[in-house]
Amino acid sequence: MYISPRRLGVYAVALVFAIVMNFTVPRLMPGTPVDAMIAQLGSRATPAAIEAIKARFGAVDAPVTTQFIDYLKGLATLDLGVSVKYYPQTVVEVLSRSALWTVFLVLTAIIFSLVVGVTLGAIAAWRRGGRFDTFVSPLSVVMIAVPPVIIALTTLFIFGVSLRWFPVGYAYDPSLDPGLNFAFIGSVFFHAIMPVLTLSPYLIGEFQTTMRSSMISVLGEDYVTMGRAKGLKAITVMFGYGARNAMLPVLTNLALMLGAVFGGSIVTEIVFNYPGLGLTLFTASVARDYPVIQGQLLLMTLATLGANLLVDMIYGFVDPRLRDAAT
Repeated sequence: MYISPRRLGVYAVALVFAIVMNFTVPRLMPGTPVDAMIAQLGSRATPAAIEAIKARFGAVDAPVTTQFIDYLKGLATLDLGVSVKYYPQTVVEVLSRSALWTVFLVLTAIIFSLVVGVTLGAIAAWRRGGRFDTFVSPLSVVMIAVPPVIIALTTLFIFGVSLRWFPVGYAYDPSLDPGLNFAFIGSVFFHAIMPVLTLSPYLIGEFQTTMRSSMISVLGEDYVTMGRAKGLKAITVMFGYGARNAMLPVLTNLALMLGAVFGGSIVTEIVFNYPGLGLTLFTASVARDYPVIQGQLLLMTLATLGANLLVDMIYGFVDPRLRDAAT
């Protein structure tokens, strides 16, 4: 596994830019966390209560330079501060609870979509110009074009509200106690069906389109022709010779799509009231909870950069030519 210094430098610059933007973007919103907390108190906002709030969260009203220095100090010590919305919980506590659900949702959608999209793309390329390809390829373009919010609302209305086949909110049945048992795990997967199906169309369309294009190029290679000449089964040549060597562009596309996947998960979690990072970001934005917003945006940025770095590192295993060139 080899990563060039120049590539690492790109990741370092992206990280620095993300840190600055994570600090800046929340402060472009009107109002402050202190104002939001005072507004929530309503008639209970006595002068003593207001002073107590300002004393506890006064840092958010400090000069911007002071806030930025405190922000960098917190990052250096892995102290992201205390949540305004969920006080007295820390930002790490809030995000660690939400991140588990988002990771589960996104990974499930990616794995499901990768299997379906790659399979459809490989078959469409193998049967290029046939009925299957004529139907699947245009459908993939439509799946890519439809916004996740449209799919989420349509899925929610049809399967959740009208047919009542699936639950319309939460990550599991509230009456169950979390634990490693069949009832709880089954409830988690059951509640994740609609959110996963909402995230999957875009991913399946991208994977199918990329795999088809890559597979068409691979099918013209000599080793595929040799596999056919040996009399191997079509499925062996298709996946063992063709799809295996056509996967590199798919992995590249996956790395580029991660930002869109996280963006889609935010909308999906809000629509389905799913307790992940998306719903947490929404509630934190309403409450002007700067620490949580900063921490979450940074977490999502690190996850995207980390996934891209991981994809770069495993390229050598997928394509031996890259591994040989790096040695």
